[in-house]
Amino acid sequence: MNTPTHSIPSLRDKVAPEEWAVRVDLAACYRLVAHYGWEDLVFTHITARVPGTEDQFLINPYGMFFDEITASSLVKIDLQGNKLEDSPFPVNPAGFVIHSAIHAARHDARCVLHTHTLNGVAVSTQRAGLLPISQHAISVLASLGYHDFEGPALRDDEKPRLVADLGDKTSLVLKNHGLLTVGETVADAFVAMYYLETSCAIQVRAQSGGGELIPVPKEVIESAYAQVVAATGRRGSRGLLVWPGLLRRLDRLDPSYRA
Repeated sequence: MNTPTHSIPSLRDKVAPEEWAVRVDLAACYRLVAHYGWEDLVFTHITARVPGTEDQFLINPYGMFFDEITASSLVKIDLQGNKLEDSPFPVNPAGFVIHSAIHAARHDARCVLHTHTLNGVAVSTQRAGLLPISQHAISVLASLGYHDFEGPALRDDEKPRLVADLGDKTSLVLKNHGLLTVGETVADAFVAMYYLETSCAIQVRAQSGGGELIPVPKEVIESAYAQVVAATGRRGSRGLLVWPGLLRRLDRLDPSYRA
């Protein structure tokens, strides 16, 4: 697709203010995923529900790199991955299988973020999964599920098992595949992924040292997580704390995601 980013007409005055705000946050999330080195060329997705709807979602224009995505270039689709509005860009309906399953089952999961990072895939190949060896892992382990590998997650018949394995949790390790987080906001999903990805990176580095690892006892994990919840309020409130700063960082680097 040869349509340059800067030639896409702005949708700011053509959509509701609530939708525009979500578009800006989702475009920012794509840029941040690229900034932190979590992208896999164009082959993962981040989706967000259009405010006020149950069956409309925003997704990346397929073929555009994450550091090129703007609020106006995001494509509006239905639960089957079909485009609902004209766009010069295609979408990848097959890549929406995971997202559509979760959005349909979890109405609180307004944003679904999926990655294929080196650290995340490395941990997803380990039988023991994410180990309780770091402070970062404490909050992740309290709301983490696992889903067995069934192929590249392109079949509709896998959806019920995927949904069941996620349950009411925030994070999911897709074995031999990658990582996934959900959130009531884009910010919540991003921060959940930050902690999941960082926990995986710490684990891989610790294992590479070759020494004996020190597991945190289960009772300490439970107590520490309770303290985190008490200190920060609702489970996703860290997103509220850090998101404005992340947007300021993006604005300093390249504010074009707001276009």
